[in-house]
Amino acid sequence: MVFDFARPVPRDGYIWWYVDAMSDDGRHALTLIALLGSVFSPYYARARRRGCADPLHHCALNVALYGVSGKRWSMTERGRAQLERTAHRLRIGPSQLDWDGTTLTLRIDEIGVPVPYRLRGCVRLHCQAMNAQDFALDAAGRHRWHPLAPNARAEVAFEHPRMRWSGKGYVDSNRGSEPLERAFLSWDWSRAPMRGGSAAMLYDMVPREGARRGIAVRVDRHGDVEPFAAPPPASLPSTLWRVSRGTRSDAGCIARVRATLEDTPFYARSMVDTQLLGEHVTAMHESLSLTRFGTRWVQTLLPFRMPRRA
Repeated sequence: MVFDFARPVPRDGYIWWYVDAMSDDGRHALTLIALLGSVFSPYYARARRRGCADPLHHCALNVALYGVSGKRWSMTERGRAQLERTAHRLRIGPSQLDWDGTTLTLRIDEIGVPVPYRLRGCVRLHCQAMNAQDFALDAAGRHRWHPLAPNARAEVAFEHPRMRWSGKGYVDSNRGSEPLERAFLSWDWSRAPMRGGSAAMLYDMVPREGARRGIAVRVDRHGDVEPFAAPPPASLPSTLWRVSRGTRSDAGCIARVRATLEDTPFYARSMVDTQLLGEHVTAMHESLSLTRFGTRWVQTLLPFRMPRRA
């Protein structure tokens, strides 16, 4: 089963389902992440230190909307009592994900932070082709990445804030049997829609032990996966929080940041113009510093962005 919201989550582990979409006119974008064993939760990290870490007691739906009218963001952590899941349905608090075999529907009802405001709407991802292959991110295979539907079609309709648009979408999932920071120092990830209904994805990881690891794959409109030789590294400017960013681009081509969507002390989300496989593309890109995430001052700041309602 490609989608399985009831999949077991090991103690100290995690699983998340990630969605992003960009509107056809380039004016809007969003990301949605449903997390069981919320990997960036200071509450889950505290529970692990105390030896009582139940991943299903630390769940959240992260909502981020980007557009010409500004950014909306929420991430409220909830406990086991506010979690319901079956193979095809996942409810976290007042929000819910449903999978009917071809379409992933997210019904969102959240409150933004730090200034409270309503985020209520519906996002549908029509998954034109599903990919059954996942990939190990670390040498031991404790962390895995599954690009479920790299070439989806998104329909977005929100009441609060009021908006309606459609565009290219993407769905993947990550899971692990230990905390992310135990295996990695940092990573850069990106996905880029390409001509012919395909998508190219890059993962560059710096593990705590051993050599750097990388993944470069292209998934066609039928869901078939084809690895390709990763092009040379391409540097990008650091964020205002001094989080390092990097990507890859065909030899002789320059990558540039079109927009920085999220700039936090340990994480950056950006839209990046680059060239892959001879094609100019705009990629959704993220950079993660787990070294920075583990510092005491970052852990102190996190509850202000991630309130808990258990």
